[in-house]
Amino acid sequence: MPKESFVKNRIKSVGFALRGALLLLRTEASIKIQLFIAIVMTAAGFYFDISATEWILQVFAIGMVMGLEGLNTAVEKIADFIHPEYDAKIGFIKDIAAGAVMIVSIAATIIGAIIYLPKIF
Repeated sequence: MPKESFVKNRIKSVGFALRGALLLLRTEASIKIQLFIAIVMTAAGFYFDISATEWILQVFAIGMVMGLEGLNTAVEKIADFIHPEYDAKIGFIKDIAAGAVMIVSIAATIIGAIIYLPKIF
C-alpha cells in the first residue's frame, strides 16, 4: 500500500485536532467556562484598545489555560479508562493535572490584572 503524501497526512492531523477541540468544547463544562472567559477578555481587549504586546500576552495566556485544560481532560479520561474505580494513585495523578491548570489559570489572571487594572482605574 503506498504511503500517503505529507500534505494529506497534515490535513488529516488537522482534522483530528479540530475534532478533538470540538469534542472538548461539547463535552466539558470547564472548557466552556474557559471559552466564555476568553470571549469576554477578547471583547475587553478591543474595548480598552490594548497594545500588540498586551494582545500577545493575553492570547498566550488564554491558549495556555485552554490547552492545559484539554490535557487535563485527556489525563482524567485515560486514568478513568485504565482504572475506573477509585484509586489513590490515580487520584494523585488527576490532582496534579488539575493543579497544573490552576497554576496556569492564576498566571493568566495575573496577566489580565496587569493589563486591565490600570485601564479600569
